[in-house]
Amino acid sequence: MKKKLFGAMALATVAGLVLAGCGTGREDTSGDGDGTDGGAGFDADARIGVALPDKTSENWVLAGDLFVNGLEEAGFTPDVQYAGSANAVQDQQSQIEAMIQNGAQVIVIGAADTGQLATQLQAAKDAGILVISYDRLIQGTENLDYYIAFDNYRVGELQGQALLDGMADRFPDADTYNIELFSGSPDDSNAPVFFEGAMSVLQPKIDDGTLNVVSGQSELAATATQGWLAENAQERMDNLITANYRGGTELHGVLSPNDTLARAILASTSDAGLDTPVVTGQDSEVESVKSIMEGVQYSTISKDTRILVADTIDLISTLQAGETPEGAEGMDNGSADIPSILLDPVIVTQENAAEVYADDPKLGPLTEQ
Repeated sequence: MKKKLFGAMALATVAGLVLAGCGTGREDTSGDGDGTDGGAGFDADARIGVALPDKTSENWVLAGDLFVNGLEEAGFTPDVQYAGSANAVQDQQSQIEAMIQNGAQVIVIGAADTGQLATQLQAAKDAGILVISYDRLIQGTENLDYYIAFDNYRVGELQGQALLDGMADRFPDADTYNIELFSGSPDDSNAPVFFEGAMSVLQPKIDDGTLNVVSGQSELAATATQGWLAENAQERMDNLITANYRGGTELHGVLSPNDTLARAILASTSDAGLDTPVVTGQDSEVESVKSIMEGVQYSTISKDTRILVADTIDLISTLQAGETPEGAEGMDNGSADIPSILLDPVIVTQENAAEVYADDPKLGPLTEQ
């Protein structure tokens, strides 16, 4: 028996996808031959571990609160832990090991480092625990049951197109545009996916001369921002300005992968006395939505954490009932094709912010005219 998990927004993303053939590396004990155990075998009031990477982003903090409340409402016992920022990888490894020892029957992981959890996931498999990779796809292990996230390649595509659209709007007399590129932390498996999606839109325009990366820094390694830290992005932007924009060269746009970095980049350009460039973002952080409404930051991406957490809890409930969730596609994490549920992101600019955030109690008031 299959159970439909999602509301209209999520269903629009995953319609037509099927689970068959998406192996997890776990033994099939359900007898249905689909390569998974169907989720049977854990209790209706099971302890659910949720390991989150940090509190540097509003969305991680919100996710933790939503998991506590939502899991309790669903009848489960939540164990939500945040890794510390200084030793995040080691903290998270220890927290997951403690969750295993404390009897968690499902562990949801927003990884601090997607390449550093193979030992812990092997221990979870050995203990018969279901593991869900949340928001970031854990790499290099077959011991994952599901991955659930927004479609991160699509996020990058939307960011790249927003950069082009914003520069055309803000600099209508320009035939070519000077840009700089930023990407996320190299220990986050989402970072290259965002960047690749954006470059699928921007690279053809770089190749035909419409876009000029003045610094020449257009490869992932050169554009990375360790730890997603604002101070690292601002320092790099300061250096780019000093080296490339002190002689009157105009900066038209900056690809930023999230809102925290976008605000740091804008602070740097403002401190340098440059005209405000078009800067993209992601995560719908309050300060960035304010900035968008004021016409400073150009765009963000809405990936409604409320929807992602709710769908994750629905997934857990479906697995607890011994049912196979619909709408997953296989995504390669370097060791296996992980059944993955991908939701649709939404680009947000000043033009559509009121519509997108109409039902958001935190952001809706910011967009009222």
